[in-house]
Amino acid sequence: MIQLYHVTKQYSGEAPALRDVSLRVEKGEFVFITGPSGAGKSTLIRLIFCAESATSGQLLVFGRNLAKVKPAQIPYLRRAIGVVFQDFKLLPDRTVAENVAFPLEVRGLSAKEVRRKVQGMLRSVGLELKGSKFPLSLSGGEQQRVAVARALVGEPALLLADEPTGNLDPERTQEVMELLHAANARGTTVVVATHDRGLLEQYKKRILALENGKLVSDGAQVRRSGTA
Repeated sequence: MIQLYHVTKQYSGEAPALRDVSLRVEKGEFVFITGPSGAGKSTLIRLIFCAESATSGQLLVFGRNLAKVKPAQIPYLRRAIGVVFQDFKLLPDRTVAENVAFPLEVRGLSAKEVRRKVQGMLRSVGLELKGSKFPLSLSGGEQQRVAVARALVGEPALLLADEPTGNLDPERTQEVMELLHAANARGTTVVVATHDRGLLEQYKKRILALENGKLVSDGAQVRRSGTA
């Protein structure tokens, strides 16, 4: 599903955000990426989503070498990927329902099917009464749940989530994690970047630990012995 071979990401005038990272995430896995602020978690998510390119090394997603994917092909590759961005990236001039509907409309679903899926997804994240609101009228936690709903509504093959519970209280955190686990149970590969040690301890999943851009630990044993 995801393969990195000696991947480095260097920004001009800065220390490398990622340094010689090699890892593999199999189809159907649920993986946490952890590490302190500036460790490279968000950079790794952006590379997988084709928002940025690696400086060196090889990155394969769905078996495709991203360095060889033409810009015009990227939107089609992204149709199989759901993303929860740390800063949400909601469309401010579209309602909550329209934001969640966007990935379905891109795929050409009928208006009836879009409405059905959006209503069900908003109900799942506790925002069924907020569909006609605009993102900027919502709290940070509500915006985060809209972002989660948008990422999940299309039942993606791969879900990337950058701090998906960072603005949520414990109850909402539990609800969002249950949604991610349900998606994983249906076959979605889930990659969650988080610095929340509580999540790592509660959900016994494989943990990839980054520090100063380097992969310092791959807790593969957690994946084999842990439970959801």
